[in-house]
Amino acid sequence: MKLKKLYELVIEKGIEQDPRGKACVKKEMQKIKKQYDGLTEAEKEEFDKERLTNPYSDTRILQGTGSEEIKKVLLGIDIDVAEVLLADRLNEKGQKIDLIISHHPEGRALAALHQVMYMQADIAHLNGVPINIAENLMNKRITEIERRLLPANHTKTSDAARLLDIPLICIHTPADNHVVTYLQNLIDKKKSDTVGEVLQLIKEIPEYKIAIKNNAGPKIISGSNCSRCGKVFVDMTGGTEGSKDIFKNLAQAGVGTVVCMHLSEGHLKKAKEENINVIIAGHISSDTVGLNLLLDSIEKKQKLDVVQCSGFTRIKRK
Repeated sequence: MKLKKLYELVIEKGIEQDPRGKACVKKEMQKIKKQYDGLTEAEKEEFDKERLTNPYSDTRILQGTGSEEIKKVLLGIDIDVAEVLLADRLNEKGQKIDLIISHHPEGRALAALHQVMYMQADIAHLNGVPINIAENLMNKRITEIERRLLPANHTKTSDAARLLDIPLICIHTPADNHVVTYLQNLIDKKKSDTVGEVLQLIKEIPEYKIAIKNNAGPKIISGSNCSRCGKVFVDMTGGTEGSKDIFKNLAQAGVGTVVCMHLSEGHLKKAKEENINVIIAGHISSDTVGLNLLLDSIEKKQKLDVVQCSGFTRIKRK
């Protein structure tokens, strides 16, 4: 498979699993196209034109022309210069790594991470939060993340890949969409009564079983095993943590339990104030679930030889 074809397939599958639904994604893409059409020629030169076909700003080809033939990939949750050097070393030993895949964004995809966070407003709205409230809360959080990312050395890893002439791609939200949809459907179907039952359901998933053995398994951090779970909201996509002030509105909308990858202390404090139960499923393990589901879908089109690194474990599902 050509790199460009793989990239396009990743975007296609990410949209298929987007918790907002295809219609909502299409509507947002139309808004971006309208915005682009209204720009001056100078502004169009600065505009990231990939946004016209790819709704996920945190997913990009960072190194490579797109014409490269991809058979074997080195895939990790985090790819830094060390992993780029690892790929080069493996190639010296005859592995023939055609592509490095990072889950977490690097380069210009990291610099634009805040742009994908707007989808969280629609996801909160789907869970009962009025859209005007969700948007206003997210706008404050998005500008905070944008400012936080401004001083970062974004191109450090992609520069290393360029110097060693190894293609590099990052796949973030399309993979996260997969784990959110998978877990939400699983939990909704099970109709658990308690938080402990939801936790046990998550623990039965292979990637989380591995995390448990590594002392990083799923855990209840607000509420208890006996707490009634109520409506469960799986919150794992849309760039990074949203607004900590959303918990009040989620509670008013009837959400009783939130299942997420990770949660800062400030966010946890707000969740406890609203008596919302919280299950931390695990960061790296949840990322791994999403990537595995995405890979399963891609491999229906083309088999890939995956070399695992940086926290990722390949588990195939039927």
